[in-house]
Amino acid sequence: MAQMAVNLGGIAMKNPVTVASGTFGYGQEYAGLFDISRLGAVTVKGIRACPHPGNPLPRHAEVPGGMLNAIGLQGPGVEAFIRDDMPFLRERGITTIVNIWGTTADEYAEVAARLTDVPGVAGLELNVSCPNVKAGGASFGTQVPTMAALIRQVRRATSLPILPKLAPNVPDIRPFVQAAQDEGADAIALINTLPGMAVDIERRRPILANRVGGLSGAGIHPIAVKHVWEASQVAKVPLLAMGGIFTAKDALDFILVGATAVAVGTATFMDPLAPIRVLEGMEAWLDAHGIADVNDFRGTLEV
Repeated sequence: MAQMAVNLGGIAMKNPVTVASGTFGYGQEYAGLFDISRLGAVTVKGIRACPHPGNPLPRHAEVPGGMLNAIGLQGPGVEAFIRDDMPFLRERGITTIVNIWGTTADEYAEVAARLTDVPGVAGLELNVSCPNVKAGGASFGTQVPTMAALIRQVRRATSLPILPKLAPNVPDIRPFVQAAQDEGADAIALINTLPGMAVDIERRRPILANRVGGLSGAGIHPIAVKHVWEASQVAKVPLLAMGGIFTAKDALDFILVGATAVAVGTATFMDPLAPIRVLEGMEAWLDAHGIADVNDFRGTLEV
């Protein structure tokens, strides 16, 4: 069987498959369905300094090619996460990446500092690009100087590996990749959801209470592949790729264009076993093609 272990900017993963933040809860929600320790890592739902209720209902809408969501980063806050969720993940030896966010750079840094010495936390994914919160999120991720200043402040606050999660709705992803690694990012996650909207023509109202949300699913996969390929042209740090992964082929697309690891997201809503099916499919494909190590396949696209 192919060797599947990868190193994501200092985060040792037994295989290159994790889950996208916001699609997998805090791990316990899926633990009754399969052994989640089989994954290379679990990336948990976004955490800020204090509890946050998220957006009003309705917060989901099916659309052609995917799903719109406007959850609004509902979460229990960092202290409740450490108390109630980390023991479960730690006891099972799960490599845990914590997605963090805030409404100010100071809050990001506060959460990062608080998580730094928590046993079991392997790294921090910085949500600088969520399109469905009114403060924080995308306001940090669409301007290079603003994003760079945020990463710089978080870098000073923690010794953990940090992975900024980049926004796709920018003219060119490469300046953001360059700025992130210049400011000390250990790896880079991309892409987040794309801003979108769905309307009800009978009621003449937006379907989502938040009016707009983040588009995810199979329809965004080619956009994500393009962004990851462009990012790989300037990245000197590993890339964690996500966007429309439903099959092993989707995941291998990202590895081929330069990603070190991948995150399965929206697919888990239709098939909770999707992350494991993707992993097993990747292993089978690599074996069938005589590739002994997944790292040997990374970045081998011929253009």
